[in-house]
Amino acid sequence: MGLNSIEFHRRFQSDEDCLEYLSELKWSDIYSCRKCGCDRYCKGRTQFSRRCIKCGYDESVTAYTAFEKCKFSLLVAFHIVFKISTKVKGMSSRELSNEFDLRQKTCWSFKRKIQQCMTSSRKHKIVGKVHIDEFYIGQYEENKVGRTTDGKKKLVIVALEILDDGVGRAYARIIENASSKEFRPFFEDYISNEAQIVTDEWRGYLPLKKDYPLLTQLPSKKGSNFKELHLHIMNIQGWLRGIHHHCSKEHLQGYLDEFHFRYNRRAYMGTIFNVTLNKMVKNSK
Repeated sequence: MGLNSIEFHRRFQSDEDCLEYLSELKWSDIYSCRKCGCDRYCKGRTQFSRRCIKCGYDESVTAYTAFEKCKFSLLVAFHIVFKISTKVKGMSSRELSNEFDLRQKTCWSFKRKIQQCMTSSRKHKIVGKVHIDEFYIGQYEENKVGRTTDGKKKLVIVALEILDDGVGRAYARIIENASSKEFRPFFEDYISNEAQIVTDEWRGYLPLKKDYPLLTQLPSKKGSNFKELHLHIMNIQGWLRGIHHHCSKEHLQGYLDEFHFRYNRRAYMGTIFNVTLNKMVKNSK
């Protein structure tokens, strides 16, 4: 289902509307009782819940989803998901707090759930040309003016798919240091062995040539050989400074996942809300 802002407000006007839609997503394939595996059910105690005919286990629509034990109405939760997934820059917990009259900590906790569901499936590796580099992110603090000067930095590796007519997908991950040991898991998750990889001349990439034979290295020339990639890096840094002034090392990966979840679906923004909901319903632990 693709939705713009007007369509969203028409479709979801009450908690009941949201529950009904979640039930359609949750049990879109086939119902199977979590306790006994039975595929037959009847109406449960609460609205849209399902009770197993065999063992009597009653499961609510929000159980085992990212909406379970939500501290505010489901309608508000849908609004927050819509804002974070469809706005180009997303929204900070402070902005959400002001708009929906909720505690900032409550908004931050729910946003973390959304970010956790925005993690890449790692099912679609980059096969063509890809530029890879690392960059540092400084210690920004949300709710504080300016930047801190304690010198705390987080190292991030980023890959950008280069197409004939522009750029494609991108992925990023926090790493402890710029070594092949730290690079390898990132390569294995996101880059095909057949990809035409281009990096700068840092020696940490050399051991990877054994498994990635098309890997080549070029001098950076202050970024001139990697213009698209460096622009992408600047966009990440600018987004963090402008929207999220503080990203601790513990939670930075969530922000990187959020940024690239939207970025990689920028041509399909009409369906991104539904994709996000699906992940929150079916991929939540």
